[in-house]
Amino acid sequence: MKPIRKAVLPVAGFGTRVLPATKTIPKEMLPVFDRPAIQYVVDEALAAGIEHIVFVTGRNKGAIEDYFDTAYELETSLAAKNKTEILEAVQATCPVAGSMSFVRQQAPLGLGHAIWCARDIIGDEPFAILLPDVLVKAEPSCLAQMVAAYEETGSNIIAVEPVPEAEVNKYGVIDPAERSGNRIRMNGMVEKPPVDEAPSNLAITGRYILQGKIFDYLADQAAGAGGEIQLTDAMARLMATDEFYAVEYAGQSYDCGSKLGYLRANIAYALADAEHGAGARALLDGEFAA
Repeated sequence: MKPIRKAVLPVAGFGTRVLPATKTIPKEMLPVFDRPAIQYVVDEALAAGIEHIVFVTGRNKGAIEDYFDTAYELETSLAAKNKTEILEAVQATCPVAGSMSFVRQQAPLGLGHAIWCARDIIGDEPFAILLPDVLVKAEPSCLAQMVAAYEETGSNIIAVEPVPEAEVNKYGVIDPAERSGNRIRMNGMVEKPPVDEAPSNLAITGRYILQGKIFDYLADQAAGAGGEIQLTDAMARLMATDEFYAVEYAGQSYDCGSKLGYLRANIAYALADAEHGAGARALLDGEFAA
């Protein structure tokens, strides 16, 4: 069984659901409390043992690459002013040399196409996919919980969480076969089913572990919903030959691709901050209680 060493983060999208904030700033660089949203996703991957991260970028996404680079002028200035604590926080964002790659998706052809753009870097290894719109607060990290399931099964893994049954028509949900603890062998997936026809209320969260053979299916995958190459369509074809498991992870997700989801994430991460959490709670209970 090959270990999960690499992860793909598709970051080429326009962020249309949170415009106009993303007109000039990549949605992944919008701050969630005290750091860009993308930092939380990278931290989740690293906490799961990921050694190499592949960013699939597009036009006007250079700020992401710059963020994960050394800022010589800034660091020199902080050092000269003896702002050691801030300097260490800035330097901590710079990864180990050679542990990140950036590839370009030249046209918005869908999530499946974005993942396919990383094929030459991933090769035939199993790998993780983390959708950067979704932040997950979990301990251990959501991806770490998935890696544990992969190490037991050697299979494809999808993260899921329960949603209200009356709202299953807003999500892609899994069709479960059998369950053992938090691990569920799957029959398939259903995208936004009618409430009375949904096979479960376990919604797909935006975290995947897939075998490298998914690239064989993405290579000739026809356009699907929205005229785009959909990852879920290729996954459905892979399910015909490979087992898939879902992991109902312990944690909470936040959809930063929507304005209210982004607000919820800011509040949650502010309240959880060791230094400022109490102050954030006081603000919420005071000025904004009404």
